[in-house]
This record gives sequence, C-alpha cells and structure tokens, in this order.
Amino acid sequence: MKKILITGGAGYIGSHTAVELLNAGMEPIILDDLSNSDAKVLDRLEEITGKRFTFYKGDCNDKSTLEAIAKDHKIEGVIHFAAFKAVGESTAQPLKYYRNNVGSLIVLLEFMQEQGLKDLVFSSSCTVYGQPEVLPVTESTPRQDAESPYGNTKKICEDILVDFIKSKPGLRVVALRYFNPVGAHPSAKIGELPLGIPANLVPYITQVAAGIRERLTVFGDDYDTPDGSCVRDYIHVVDLADAHVKTLSFLQKQEMDFYDVFNVGTGNGNTVLEVIHSFEKVSGVKLNYQIGPRRPGDVVKTWADTTKINQVLGWHAKYSLEDSMRDSWNWQKGLV
Repeated sequence: MKKILITGGAGYIGSHTAVELLNAGMEPIILDDLSNSDAKVLDRLEEITGKRFTFYKGDCNDKSTLEAIAKDHKIEGVIHFAAFKAVGESTAQPLKYYRNNVGSLIVLLEFMQEQGLKDLVFSSSCTVYGQPEVLPVTESTPRQDAESPYGNTKKICEDILVDFIKSKPGLRVVALRYFNPVGAHPSAKIGELPLGIPANLVPYITQVAAGIRERLTVFGDDYDTPDGSCVRDYIHVVDLADAHVKTLSFLQKQEMDFYDVFNVGTGNGNTVLEVIHSFEKVSGVKLNYQIGPRRPGDVVKTWADTTKINQVLGWHAKYSLEDSMRDSWNWQKGLV
C-alpha cells in the first residue's frame, strides 16, 4: 500500500480523505497539531474502516517532525490540508495566518525536495477568485484581490507553488480550489466540528436545529439572485475527498516539474435560502431564521465550472444538496 502523508488529517476534509484513500488501497499517515480538531476522530476513523490509522501529533512548520515521519515510513505522496481557515480571525491576526499557512508550505516543500518526494496535492480555495465578473468560474478566471488575509494566503501559496515548479525541483503538484464543502460521512461518525460559533452556514443551520443556537441570520435578501440571498456551490465532503484520491492517481502519471489547478465543486449554485429549505425538507425541522442586513465583504454569487476536472480526472460530484443536508443533520444529532 502506498503511504500518503496527510497534513491536517484529523480535520474535517482531511479525515474524510483518509477514509477515501484507504478505500482506494492507499495507507494514510496523519499529521495534525489538533489545534482545530479532536484526537477522538482517530477512534471514529477506526470505527468506519476497521483500521487504526498511524497518527503523529505535530506542526508542519517543524521540519524535524516531518523528518521523523519520513524516517519511519516510505512516503509516496503528500496532501497538504494543514492551515488556519477562519476569515474573521485572519483579519484580526494576519501575521498568525501568514506564518502558519505560508510558512508551513515552504517548510513542506523544502522537506519534500530533500527527501525526494514527488507528488503533492495542495488545498486551495475558490476565495482566490473573489467576486468573479463572469459565471460559472473556470480555472482560467482571473484571480481577484483577496477579501481577507486567509484568502491571500491561498493566493500566495499558489504563487509559491508556480515559482517552485519553475525552478525544476523534481515535484508534481496540483492545487485543488474547493468551493463550499458541506455534509458529513454517511456513517455519521465524522463530520464538521467547528470550535465555538460556526463561521460556515451549514454547521450553524444544524446547531440552530439542535437548539444550540437561538436563530440563524441570513445576511441580505436583496441581492441579484433568484431569491435575493447569496449563491454558493456546496459540495459534499465525501465527493471532495474522492477528488483528492483521483488527483493523486493523476499526478503519478505526469512528467516531473508539473503544476496544474482544478476547481472542485458541483457546477451548480444554491442560494442560502435554498440551503435552508433543503435542510428543512430532509430533517423535518422548521428553522428559526431571520433576514438581516448585508454583510460587508460577502461575495454575492459564485459557482464552479467543473468541466476540467470532469474531463481530465474523470471525477464527478455524486451527492446532491439534500444528501449533504441529511448527512450534516445525522452527524449533528449524533453529537447532542
């Protein structure tokens, strides 16, 4: 079994990707500092797969930790999830985000080059597109100025990868630009577990439905969209995890010093109110929500053109919005 290092592998997307890697016949090696995740996820992963995953607690900014893993295991690929991701916090503490998100990529690339590791899948974001002028968004859509230091770290990291590959370091890299990951594993054993007040829509919806939060505020209903609320491309986290597996297989067939980017979304946009109504339909719970004023900095509408990933990787999203809402709700119910 090929051993794949997953940085941030105990997190929301990382843990689901670990399951899909194992399903595809690869062995995940998880590195996580547990700053935004819980070690209990390892028990949940074992319940799902019947296998205890190898886990290292550590920081990607510490090259000695990476070297210790390489000494213990013959790593044949890396998926780099580890990053801080709260937009508001990044605005309040930008240096924290630049040091961690940008710094850890630099350390990881140095480590990979020194160890002769060839294949890297980088966790990027549709935030690099800002508010696009033309929809849907393709990979050639111009990147806009970032709305936050978090978004800027993703742009900077992509630029670092481009410059690094130009130096012919002997690596193959793909950056996956995620749209809006939602849902949970159908087993309801792993899912999104935000610390404190959720910054994302769906965990907030499920916490309101569970009585943890009093009500949900929809920020604006007077935008130029079908019902006035903002539009996003919501992709099920298991579909997103599968995209990483297919990307790794794709990379292994490429020449050295290769770099490319792929959008990962469903190819469809849904409004905030459509997400709410979909959740109400599958859960049978009437949500307590109110319409509030527009929120500064919100992108009005964005969704992916997935033609490239569909054709080049043979990847297609399989789960519907209702599937995502059902799995999110089952996950939430298991927590309370």
